[in-house]
Amino acid sequence: MADNILQHEALTDFVYPFLLVFFIVFAILEKTRVLTDDKKQINAFTAFVIGLIFVAAVNPKIIVTDLVLFLSVAVVIIFVVLLLWGFMSGGQANFSAPGPVKWIVGILIIIAVTIFLFISTGISDDVYGWLFKSDWSGDVWSNIIFVVIIAGAMAVVLASKVGGKPE
Repeated sequence: MADNILQHEALTDFVYPFLLVFFIVFAILEKTRVLTDDKKQINAFTAFVIGLIFVAAVNPKIIVTDLVLFLSVAVVIIFVVLLLWGFMSGGQANFSAPGPVKWIVGILIIIAVTIFLFISTGISDDVYGWLFKSDWSGDVWSNIIFVVIIAGAMAVVLASKVGGKPE
């Protein structure tokens, strides 16, 4: 049973996919002018027939439905990332911070949105278990921390040699 009229099976299985394919095909035919230059009726009839054929086929309809759902979620995620970036930049198109700060803020925003998606979809428990509760994770994380400490020490030494007076 549908929750509301917009989720009715007739609409979700036939009307919405038909309208989506009809309008996309019609727009492509109008823009490319493949069939005619003047007659919109021919383009509309062709798009109508292609839409009906599409609705009659099951597998393509399922694929397109999944793609549209993924696209909807992806557009919202991109909107949230851009909204957070706009808050950080003070509404300006160009974030006026130095280059490394832009990269750090951008990476932090992407990490925050990714963590939110992991938590909201329920994947976080699986990822946490795989990263931290596996048999191999203790050895890997201790090696990663060791390599990061060595790389940080080397960066400090090399930066002091380059910026300071050579001995």
